[in-house]
Amino acid sequence: MATFDYTEMQATAHELIEEFGQAGTVKRVTPPDPVYGGEPIVTSYPATLVPMAYEARYIDGTVIQTGDMQIYISAVGLSIEPTVGDVVTANGADYAIINGDPNKYDGITPVVFIVQGRIGGSRA
Repeated sequence: MATFDYTEMQATAHELIEEFGQAGTVKRVTPPDPVYGGEPIVTSYPATLVPMAYEARYIDGTVIQTGDMQIYISAVGLSIEPTVGDVVTANGADYAIINGDPNKYDGITPVVFIVQGRIGGSRA
């Protein structure tokens, strides 16, 4: 039985995001040391992404709110996996990631990261 090559799907997703998307960043905030204190450290990772507004039929006011964005982030060249607590900069605004799916169909290779971003949630 042959195995499916998810890196090919990842490359296709990247090409589409690169063609129709924009440059953005994923920011991760590392909290200060609990013993020594200090300032939080913000690290920005360049990303290629496509932000899209949710269709009205999906907005329920609780899980998905007006203004939330569904953001497709290319996994190619991104050294981190975007996760809840990170902040995505797209369309000139900061969106806090409140939900996400790495789309690892084989459990290893992320084809594309799809996250739910909420504006006004910048922690950086």
